[in-house]
Amino acid sequence: MILYNRLMKKWAPLFIVFCSVLFLQAQDTFSIVAVDPETGEVGSAGASCVQGAGAIGGVILLNGIIPGRGGVNAQAFICVNPHINLDNAMARMGEGFSPQEIIDWLIENDECFSQNFDPSYRQYGIADFDPDGNPRTAAHTGSNADNWKGHITGANYSIQGNILRGPEVIDSMEARFLATQGSLAKKLMAAMQGANIVGADSRCTAAGTSSTSAFLRVFRPDDEPDAPYLELNVAETPTGVEPIDSLQSLFDEWVMTGTGHQQAGNRWFQVYPNPSRGRARLFTRDPQRAAGSIVRIYALQGQLLQEEPFEGQSMEILLPAKGILLLQVSARTGQVLHTQSVVYTE
Repeated sequence: MILYNRLMKKWAPLFIVFCSVLFLQAQDTFSIVAVDPETGEVGSAGASCVQGAGAIGGVILLNGIIPGRGGVNAQAFICVNPHINLDNAMARMGEGFSPQEIIDWLIENDECFSQNFDPSYRQYGIADFDPDGNPRTAAHTGSNADNWKGHITGANYSIQGNILRGPEVIDSMEARFLATQGSLAKKLMAAMQGANIVGADSRCTAAGTSSTSAFLRVFRPDDEPDAPYLELNVAETPTGVEPIDSLQSLFDEWVMTGTGHQQAGNRWFQVYPNPSRGRARLFTRDPQRAAGSIVRIYALQGQLLQEEPFEGQSMEILLPAKGILLLQVSARTGQVLHTQSVVYTE
């Protein structure tokens, strides 16, 4: 099953507004996809300098994962709604294709109309397990993806990027990934810090950041396809706020609490921007499900700070305190529909 955010039909006007941004700027990306043969985990992390990324859920949409099997990052010039080449990659993975076989198939069967179905404008990174549980990887960087572009593959990881300041970005990601001891999640977070360089994605140089949007996710072998063990998504940061720092804050809070705060309901709700400077909006993709629900904001210590009813498709949230908070949406019945961390930054 393909794991990435899709626009609802009712978001079609937003898609029209942002499609040119996606086709021209979504190529500015660095990412890693990896598997852990000891635990069977599959994970990915990445970032990009895409203005308006928050409206489509962030650059997490470039990744797909099948728990216990493998993951694909599909970037450079892409199509969305659907991300058809990622769709096809995940379908081939589900059929048992190896990473290199998937890439070969995608090159022969490109279905994205951006750049006239030309695979030389695409970039892919794939990591999976073979039938015996051994890791496999492959990558592709098209000759017409924008410079600097390139990829690195190891036994259990693929790192790739384009429109970067230079090869040092993915070299540093690899060095941090390999040098870090511990879980796959920690190694992925370390890899992202390796790219925490002003202008890592060269389009963000003027803003003084590496990127505008970042994510990290890990699936255990027995996770449901829509409920990863860990999913942290900084959909978009305000100008001048480093999303990898924001991602690190969410990761540190996740490690500290041991709860993750990322549940299956997060496919139906989105807070944007997150982090924010105290003012954000909560959107739902299913107003019927959200009707009559209650939005509560807690301190990490468990103290209830704020409680408001949720109606319609979105609501403004004024965060009651600076730092990392916990937002929870509950139905009238008391069922928790969504829980996530929100960050009020300076």
